[in-house]
Amino acid sequence: MTIVIGTSGWQYRHWRPNFYPATLGPSKWFGFYRERFARVEVNNTFYRLPEQSTFERWREAAPTGFVFALKASRYLTHVRRLKDPDQPVATLMERASVLGPHLGPILLQLPPNLRCDPGALDATLSAFGGRVKVAVELRHSSWFVDDVRAVLERNGSALCLADGGPVEVPLWRTADWSYVRFHKGRGRPQSCYTRSALDTWAKRLAARWARTEDVFCYFNNDGHACALRDARWLSQACGRHGRPTTRVPPANEVKVG
Repeated sequence: MTIVIGTSGWQYRHWRPNFYPATLGPSKWFGFYRERFARVEVNNTFYRLPEQSTFERWREAAPTGFVFALKASRYLTHVRRLKDPDQPVATLMERASVLGPHLGPILLQLPPNLRCDPGALDATLSAFGGRVKVAVELRHSSWFVDDVRAVLERNGSALCLADGGPVEVPLWRTADWSYVRFHKGRGRPQSCYTRSALDTWAKRLAARWARTEDVFCYFNNDGHACALRDARWLSQACGRHGRPTTRVPPANEVKVG
């Protein structure tokens, strides 16, 4: 499997004209995006779970091979805080399954003030029943203990390797696949990554995951169109370390600023 690269969403007005042509209306942005990327992480499913009709439109608009990663609803993670997960998970999967072959991993991003609860996490992951890959973004340091690692391994779930988030995340390998989120780098403009940082990540991923294993990488640093340029830079770095990636935009179509 090649290394998957995409951005966390595509509906950003400040990407015009640095990425989207000035004359291109918002209704055509996805069409432009999908020609340049083969993957995307959808964040708006976190704020409000769309109706099934929205997932149907995404499925119909997606070309063959295009895959959506979905951020789980905050009702599950931030309102219920993983308590009684069966119904929220069932609702999510009922709607998301409409995507068919275009459905990729589900991301559970936990609140930064939610402390370690291995039992609640186990129950939540079990509710998915192995129907889909699930990555977990842990944002409180209390979670990084052996019991939690065992829960992730038992459920075949990946620890989200979040870079630039509220806590330093250990480089656990808990599944035969991985999920990386790039939140904020130390480059310029603010939130952009440096080439050297992305080269370090490419080397790390090539060393820890085999060519046959899935590695999903998404850039959430959308300001100044950093995500678009950095996606391209990561792809180049992966190539230098012998790992092909999914498609990214050509250099002449991405401008940071």
